[in-house]
Amino acid sequence: MGGNSGQAGGHIYKSLADHGPFDSVEPPKRPTSRLIMHSMAMFGREFCYAVEAAYVTPVLLSVGLPNSLYSIVWFLSPILGFLLQPVVGSASDHCRSRWGRRRPYILTLGVMMLVGMALYLNGDTVVAALIANPRKKLVWAISITMIGVILFDFAADFIDGPIKAYLFDVCSHQDKEKGLHYHALFTGFGGALGYLSGAIDWAHLELGRLLGTEFQVMFFFSALVLTLCLIVHLCSISEAPLTDVAKGIPPQQTPQDPPLSSDGMYEYGSIEKVKNGYVNPELAMQGAKNKNHAEQTCREMTLKSLLRALVSMPPHYRYLCISHLIGWTAFLSNMLFFTDFMGQIVYGGDPYSAHNSTEFLIYERGVEVGCWGLCINSVSSSLYSYFQKFLVSCIGLKGLYFTGYLLFGLGTGFIGLFPNVYSTLVLCSLFGVMSSTLYTVPFNLITEYHREEEKERQQAPGGDPDNSMRGKGMDCATLTCMVQLAQILVGGGLGFLVNTAGSVVVVVITASAMALIGCCFVALFVRYVD
Repeated sequence: MGGNSGQAGGHIYKSLADHGPFDSVEPPKRPTSRLIMHSMAMFGREFCYAVEAAYVTPVLLSVGLPNSLYSIVWFLSPILGFLLQPVVGSASDHCRSRWGRRRPYILTLGVMMLVGMALYLNGDTVVAALIANPRKKLVWAISITMIGVILFDFAADFIDGPIKAYLFDVCSHQDKEKGLHYHALFTGFGGALGYLSGAIDWAHLELGRLLGTEFQVMFFFSALVLTLCLIVHLCSISEAPLTDVAKGIPPQQTPQDPPLSSDGMYEYGSIEKVKNGYVNPELAMQGAKNKNHAEQTCREMTLKSLLRALVSMPPHYRYLCISHLIGWTAFLSNMLFFTDFMGQIVYGGDPYSAHNSTEFLIYERGVEVGCWGLCINSVSSSLYSYFQKFLVSCIGLKGLYFTGYLLFGLGTGFIGLFPNVYSTLVLCSLFGVMSSTLYTVPFNLITEYHREEEKERQQAPGGDPDNSMRGKGMDCATLTCMVQLAQILVGGGLGFLVNTAGSVVVVVITASAMALIGCCFVALFVRYVD
């Protein structure tokens, strides 16, 4: 990346006059402690995700949700996310809050996660205490639980984009890679702690008796962990407000309007960002426009224009998004149904039996053991994330990407064909390889693409700005959109497959097939920067 990060402790940077119109300035080096603090949001998010993965299927089934409505839960949230996430990612590029551009969105989405958890983990208990009519109680319990799951899933999926964009805004290229590894490391730790908490039989412990049920215990821990982690994350690295940068730029340095397509719509990635603690000339020149023009720009960023921009993205970005979609489809197919698979297939329980029946108790035991399997997955994800920085020097990003998909495909295939308790728990360690891969490699490739484009700008400063200026917020949002699209495919397709096959074993077989297809795709189509 071009520019000068300044002298140590002095924060002295080159003036705008010393740079070409499209050069960028390297952010200062961030202390390891700040990068760890920044990663705590991923710890809290994954802890809550682990609780959802372990409990959402048992919760929905326990409140009496019919099979015909099960897919709706996984449809609504990802559809909203897929349509709105690029809009939010692009809007955050223009956020003029005094607190920064990413942190207001992260805080809002964190509060939405808390509300969603409160509804789906406590809704049944609250409804039971307020409504006596059994029929009304069933309807309200199902409705509130579904709303809670949809709201939580929506916010938890959305929050990943602003967190990644926040990291990319305020860190140098080396710190971005380091920060992504810390993100993956703490993602694994958070998931492991969440699954470990779900594997404990809280009903027979004092805390479980005090709070009522294990669902209330998990809400207490989830809310506490997420709140503390968000506070640490939001205080980790300060952002330079967009308005402050704009005020510090003389009028004569204002450039032409941001690049537009022939029909006046924004091209993909035409929005660049402010960097923390230094002046980014691209953003500074854009921010120097008057307030009325900025408001007009935001009004022009319609959903239609953004969808057109996504269609016109460069081929290597498109292939990366497709590979991410394949990977998340495989991963979610397995993870969202894994505890149910353990309860029904491995242990032979029945979630639709009476809650005091032997079959239902066996099913609950399978769910608890499934939580231990997911805990193994998270621990292996953290360990693999730590060793990735050594592996990447040997096999490169292409090798890491291919290995993650291959091991996951083989592991889930063996689990589906040979559903044994001990072999399943051992093979859960391969899930962590896939998890770490999905959280790091695609975003590392995004940073490599941006770095390559910045080098091209330095070599050809008079080049076409429409091809050089890229919005990292939009790029991250586009990539994380694939998670929502994967959920849509999983929610719509797997429900049909399970009903057709009459068994949830088809879920892990489908996950294996998708991962093996992904192996071929990442090897043949994804572009890797030398």
